[in-house]
Amino acid sequence: MVELKQFQRKAMKISPQDDVGVALVDLRAGEEITLAGLTLRLATNVAAKHKFALEDFAPGHEVVMYATVVGETVAAIPRGAAVSTENTRHRSAAFEKKGAAYAWQVPDVTKWKERTFAGFHRSDGRVGTRNYWLVVPLVFCENNNILALRRAFAKELGDAAPDTYDQYVAGLAKAYREGGAEKIKNYQTREIPDVQGNSRLFPNLDGVKFLTHEMGCGGTRDDARTLCGLLAGYICHPNIAGATILSLGCQNAEISILQEEVRKRSAHFDKPLLIFDQQRSNVESEMLTSAIRETFIGLTQANEIRRAPAPISALTVGLKCGGSDGFSGLSANPAIGHVSDMLAALGGKSILSEFPELCGVEQNLIDRCTSEEAAAKFIVLMRTYAARAEAAGSGFDMNPSPGNIRDGLITDAMKSAGAARKSGVSPVSDVLDYPETATKRGLNLLCTPGNDVEAVTAQVGAGANIVLFTTGLGTPTGNPIAPVMKIATNTELAKRMHDIIDFDAGAIIRGKKTIEEMGEVLLEEILRVASGEVRTKAEVKVQEDFIPWKRGVSL
Repeated sequence: MVELKQFQRKAMKISPQDDVGVALVDLRAGEEITLAGLTLRLATNVAAKHKFALEDFAPGHEVVMYATVVGETVAAIPRGAAVSTENTRHRSAAFEKKGAAYAWQVPDVTKWKERTFAGFHRSDGRVGTRNYWLVVPLVFCENNNILALRRAFAKELGDAAPDTYDQYVAGLAKAYREGGAEKIKNYQTREIPDVQGNSRLFPNLDGVKFLTHEMGCGGTRDDARTLCGLLAGYICHPNIAGATILSLGCQNAEISILQEEVRKRSAHFDKPLLIFDQQRSNVESEMLTSAIRETFIGLTQANEIRRAPAPISALTVGLKCGGSDGFSGLSANPAIGHVSDMLAALGGKSILSEFPELCGVEQNLIDRCTSEEAAAKFIVLMRTYAARAEAAGSGFDMNPSPGNIRDGLITDAMKSAGAARKSGVSPVSDVLDYPETATKRGLNLLCTPGNDVEAVTAQVGAGANIVLFTTGLGTPTGNPIAPVMKIATNTELAKRMHDIIDFDAGAIIRGKKTIEEMGEVLLEEILRVASGEVRTKAEVKVQEDFIPWKRGVSL
């Protein structure tokens, strides 16, 4: 635990309407706490990140946090006692159609208006933060061939991810041969080095990314079209210079569907798109050698593209959280929410997803929509998603994981209210269903699961050229084609898991920085990452997670 002397306060009350306080450090029964002019004596111990009652709660009381309902008591909770899963259950506020016009306080972004980052300019006007070539199958039957291409290219391009643990296993084997099982119990080796992949042959190319997946056939026709839409989003992505596609030939995810989805996203698509159909080849080796030769030619063309200055408005930022804790809604989430607001003011885009983690804050987002159509679409998507979850014997109330609960997020509504702070306070420009692409400037809502990899995969498919990923517990999540910046909610995590954390927002918890100050520091770091001056920890470790969301059923 962080020493108390590092903190300027022990607890906080987030909104004036709240009837619970948040412990910033471990608190003991009998301690006297003063919050917003209210002084009380704690009735129980309260662990850091957890909540305590600011008044006596009777059973059935609606608990309010972030100025919204986040739970309902199932037992009496005396003033100063901890709120827990034993005395509180999930409850969220109802929502209806959009109300009055929404007004927001636009942040002062004067000093950012002339700032730029060094990006890769594409013919459609979009700008990439990286310059990759993409190799992907239309169906899982081609996964093995994708891996064969990856092995073929890796060494010569300097992108080979070394087997970082092979020497460790070799050492264990040697120790076992020399001394048996007893000798390997305490076998030690030096710290495993980070992977430092970069294309030496093509210095302006950030690499070739080989994606595999388990879809393309055997599911519904909707599954196949959705997959093609997602892959089209990656092919058209500004971080991609060109793509190689492997098809078996008989699958549901047909080449014609992929081409149609590409045209939807880019009417004048002009990137190299190399498609190879195995069933039209005489032998497998014929297809693979052709794919290798044509791809290599494409790489030489991609290497001719160089970084050039681009305005901040060219950024599309994914807003994501995972491995959340009780500090997520207090520090890292509102910090990237302020970044989102600054981007909106500067003409950029941001994407908020994870619809199961917007439960209870729907009305706020509905009222922020700039059109009745967008608000209505959001309502339909949320209600349809909730109904599907209930039909499967589940529900949004089951969203918090054991780790979330252990670290203070005891109901889905409580988790959601903190997660929604990633959106800041700017208007909602558009509402997207998966796997649609963000085209409107400002804040976009994208329907995805809360699942970390599925959500990030979808955000990048929707056009995010950088992803801000907050975490209170730690996660190594990354993406194959877009840098994912991991932002810690607390300093203890940032220090302990320094090998996967890129940015520490813990100074907000300690009272050393305001949310706005932290957001501005973070935006500076975003520009460095976007320019290629800094590689994220996920990039260094080659953490390239890619999981398409499968809405349909397997047949």
